[in-house]
Amino acid sequence: HVQPVESGGRAVPAGGSLRLSCAASDPAFTTLHVGWFRQAPGLVREFVAFVTWKGSVKYYSDSTKGRFTISRDKTKNTVFLQMNNLKPEDTGVYFCAADSALNDYWRPSEYTYWGQGTQVTVFS
Repeated sequence: HVQPVESGGRAVPAGGSLRLSCAASDPAFTTLHVGWFRQAPGLVREFVAFVTWKGSVKYYSDSTKGRFTISRDKTKNTVFLQMNNLKPEDTGVYFCAADSALNDYWRPSEYTYWGQGTQVTVFS
């Protein structure tokens, strides 16, 4: 059973940067596609970024394109989300999710394995 664990969230000022990590101890994690999602209080969980299991294909939401970068290091069994030029509207709990087969990578319901989330707060 793959259990992703997120880390790296904290409070930062607007314009700052953070790097989130999503790690799993199960080696099967390297064979799974991974998505990052976020959820602000009172709002639905929204897609942020996606990377295929090979790391060769990446997608971003319109609001994060050009500011966020998703990557993966298979030697560390970890997927990263580098977030630059953070804005207050980026505030929320960030989750990583994984699955082996996806039809719509932007839909949370497509993913089987979820982490517990890490809080990111961007203050102005």
